[in-house]
Parts: sequence; C-alpha cells; structure tokens
Amino acid sequence: MAPTQPVTALGYVAASLTTLSFFPQAYKTVRSGDTRAISLPMCLLLTSGISAWLVYGLLTSDGPLIVAIAITLLPTAVVLERKLRSRPSEGLRLWRDS
Repeated sequence: MAPTQPVTALGYVAASLTTLSFFPQAYKTVRSGDTRAISLPMCLLLTSGISAWLVYGLLTSDGPLIVAIAITLLPTAVVLERKLRSRPSEGLRLWRDS
C-alpha cells in the first residue's frame, strides 16, 4: 500500500530536518575550532552509520536516500575530521583514563 500524501509530506519534513541537523554543529566547530565538548566515539559511530546508510542507498538505488545521506555526511565528516585533528598527541584513543 502506498503512503498517503500527508505521510509522504511528513517523511520529507523528517528527512529535511535530520539532513540539516548537523550543519549548525559543523559551522560552530569550523568557526571556533573547539571540539573539546564533542565525543569522539559519537562522531565515529555517527559518521560510520551515515556512511553505511549511503552504501545501502547506493546498493538499493534509492535516489532520495542517497541525496539526503550524502548531504548529511558532509557536516558529520567535517566535525569528525576536526575532532581527529585536535587530538594529535592522543592518537585515536577513544576514552581518556581517569
């Protein structure tokens, strides 16, 4: 059964909000250069999950999913890159010792 127009519209709104949600964080991170409050494990998991969704979209030829996820991947990858760059002396250690 095909979704109704209101359900489809809700899907587009949800996709737009989640696609755009990480842009403010990426902007703030690039502008300030401060990544101390950002969790490296969260960044790695989120970017990995988004990348997996992109592969899924490519394998299923789901055009709207590919576009939405490719756009979402941009700011998350920027934040991850900045987070990794800010930790050169610590390497890729995910959690700090107390």
